[in-house]
Amino acid sequence: MANKFLFTSEAVSEGHPDKICDQISDAILDACLENDPDSRVACECYASENFLVIGGEITTKANVNYEEVARNVIKNIGYDKDEYGFNYKNVKIVNVIKSQSPDISQGIDHGKIEDQGAGDQGIMFGYATNQTSTYMPISLDISEKLVKRATFLRKNGTFKHARPDMKSQVTMDYTDPKNPRVDTVLMSIQHDPDIDLDEFKKFISENIIKETIKEYNLNLDYKVLINPTGIFVIGGPKGDVGLTGRKIIVDTYGGEACHGGGSFSGKDPSKVDRSAALYSRYIAKNLVAAGVADRIQIQLSYAIGVSEPVSISISTFKTAKCSDEKILEIINKLFDCRPGKIIEQFDLKHPTFKYQDISVYGCFGRDELNLPWEKLDKVEEIKKLLD
Repeated sequence: MANKFLFTSEAVSEGHPDKICDQISDAILDACLENDPDSRVACECYASENFLVIGGEITTKANVNYEEVARNVIKNIGYDKDEYGFNYKNVKIVNVIKSQSPDISQGIDHGKIEDQGAGDQGIMFGYATNQTSTYMPISLDISEKLVKRATFLRKNGTFKHARPDMKSQVTMDYTDPKNPRVDTVLMSIQHDPDIDLDEFKKFISENIIKETIKEYNLNLDYKVLINPTGIFVIGGPKGDVGLTGRKIIVDTYGGEACHGGGSFSGKDPSKVDRSAALYSRYIAKNLVAAGVADRIQIQLSYAIGVSEPVSISISTFKTAKCSDEKILEIINKLFDCRPGKIIEQFDLKHPTFKYQDISVYGCFGRDELNLPWEKLDKVEEIKKLLD
């Protein structure tokens, strides 16, 4: 039998320890920007059993009750019982936030927005593929939908005995690249003790996994693994510590593309780790939608305090319909990669979305959120340049 060509992506729910921290960090960013759009925020969290540390550097005119913001996030996720080992009502919170270094500020603020320097050096990647309508890898797209569906059903009471901490993993078979198949689906979902595990697993298999796969019109003869260790009662920060920025592959492209040097959550848009990563996705998605390539990866790099990117690099994985030189020419002509202009174009200081909303279930391919970097508003211009 010939070897299969397999690829796997994973996702985690909002109750995962690392994702708790991401959501709190971004909820604090949202609260700062709401009353002071010029806030400088680099917020990090650490969560353990009924214990939370909020740290980092924040300079803002906003009056934010960091502890209250954190407790509201924890409550909305569903950590509201002592037996979970993490309860919004009595979790101990330690605040060690300090102000941003003035050495960094002087490198960013140059008066005119187009002259704004990058908040740090770094490399960022953007990616798009025509595998799905969202221009995201199908393995990640399915993985995210699985934990979103499971969480939705948990919160509305349909998925009984489920607790907030969940993971999914989807393996796709690309042996016939024109007809990808689902090979294996793995879900690990925290649950109450002393339940009928067979019924619990049956619900996951029938009402979560199968219903999600059916949306993609894919095969239903996949292998299923559910809570392979047997039981999963102890979870969340009681079972494993959480840290902001530790689920970077989940946040981006599920491992199908490279990831840059930094995470997103808790960072205001002056940090190119965030703003340039969003912009590189915007470039890649518009290029693929215009038919330039079936898959494309964009790399941007920056120097702290400098507005123009140090480099722009592309990879089309041998799927391009034109030369790399032509693609770079299009990028340079249509896309302004200076941090200040990115912030201005996407209105990242006065966002119509909440950063907390993109701190879980991915930053890209979220059509329901109408995110500015997901718009396909450069497609026609790109096509004209290809003629």
